[in-house]
Amino acid sequence: MTGYIAEMRRLVGHRTLIQCAASILCVDGAGRLLLGRRSDNHLWGCSGGSIEIDERVEDCARRELFEEMGLVPEEMTLFHINSGPEVHYVYPNGDEVSNVEIVYLCRRWRGEPATRDGEMEDLRFFAVDEIDLDQISPPIRPVIQKYIQSVK
Repeated sequence: MTGYIAEMRRLVGHRTLIQCAASILCVDGAGRLLLGRRSDNHLWGCSGGSIEIDERVEDCARRELFEEMGLVPEEMTLFHINSGPEVHYVYPNGDEVSNVEIVYLCRRWRGEPATRDGEMEDLRFFAVDEIDLDQISPPIRPVIQKYIQSVK
């Protein structure tokens, strides 16, 4: 962990932080959703992470997609603001967050999906009917549920 959140963790330890984040859902031409198996909890999620001080939300989303999945988005549209008690989360290391996450949808990108920074163990495209919500990382479940509802 680097940047602003790492600095805050040095000050407050594992206490709850409000974590502002940006994420991208990548959907291919067949409507399949690209998910990555997280290396911390071994559940599936999308690319995303904390916004750094003065970083634009869109730039954070782009950076995280490239860092975690090796892709560069060519277009992004706002999909959902993920917040509330259902996305309050305690990471496996004990760090606790109250998430406010701006989520984008991306249907066009450059590159081939590839794990890059160690945060993802595996990447895979899922058809909507293949997604098992019990295998989705808890803070992103509301987003994945919303995506599934949007395409059914």
